[in-house]
Amino acid sequence: MATIKDVAKKAGVSPSTVSRVIAGSNRISQETKERVRRAMEQLGYVPNAIARSLARSNTHTIGFTMCRRADQVFSNPFFPEAIRGMSAVAQEKDYNILLSISLTPEEELKKCLQLVRERRVDGLILSTSRVRDPLIEALVKENIPFVVIGRSADQPVRSVNNDNVKAGYQATLHLLDQGYRHIAYISGPQDLVVSMDRLTGYKQALIERDIPVVPERIEVAEISEEGGTQAMYHLREKGVPFDAVVAADDLLALGALRYAHEQGVHVPDELGIVGFNDTPIMSYTHPPLTSVRILSYQLGVEAMELLLEGLEHPEKAQTKKEILLPSELIVRKSSCPDRP
Repeated sequence: MATIKDVAKKAGVSPSTVSRVIAGSNRISQETKERVRRAMEQLGYVPNAIARSLARSNTHTIGFTMCRRADQVFSNPFFPEAIRGMSAVAQEKDYNILLSISLTPEEELKKCLQLVRERRVDGLILSTSRVRDPLIEALVKENIPFVVIGRSADQPVRSVNNDNVKAGYQATLHLLDQGYRHIAYISGPQDLVVSMDRLTGYKQALIERDIPVVPERIEVAEISEEGGTQAMYHLREKGVPFDAVVAADDLLALGALRYAHEQGVHVPDELGIVGFNDTPIMSYTHPPLTSVRILSYQLGVEAMELLLEGLEHPEKAQTKKEILLPSELIVRKSSCPDRP
């Protein structure tokens, strides 16, 4: 670990000058302050007084990190529900939650490491995981306590997840059982493990019924209602026939429903729609939307309990443990046509 002398040497100043910069002295020039702060950042230096005081006791704060636009975070009911579950456990255990929202994976990585190195959090809960996730790799390398909501595709970690492959399979199989044959799929970002898993389930169901997987029927979209609508128009522009759609999130399913209303396509007789998460609004759309119920609140509860277990028993923090929660297909009118 870097010392104050290391910072002084790198910045070309005396150790006492570094101390004055840390203390916020007005007697140091702005140029010198910036040079010292750059050296501290490059060396990963935490001021000794702060490090010693924080080392004596936990912060009793857990970081919850999300990589997406802030308006997307709070417009998607999944995240408030997951946070509600985390908060119930945190309140009971006298912990606080710090939200960290980033626009890019690179920003998320930098923020998370900064939170931990500055001893502002005791551990982290990751809202999702990516294929070849640099954040997970860095947290494992630095021996930082964390839990993933989802799963890591690359290495064993502590996680809370749904069986998203099975859920994608069941959603698609339901549409096939209802007589649909040209089923499209709207995916979230392809680098997300949850997107990959649900798409895998979709493909498995088609293959099991000897129906070819048509790449042109698969669209990738930003997880929003607008993203779902745009994906439907892209499918139409390709000229590939489709009579149903599995949407990897309820917001995408709402976008598909909006497309149907705009184009005068009757749901479910001309277009079947299935979403994911089963947010409350799905019961009140016209027609009500079929959706895979994901236990968002329970995911938050289990993630917080799993992380706190690792903090209370450090020997467990580095051992893999995956908690798998059940999901349930909630069937409504949007996927049940009136067949002759």
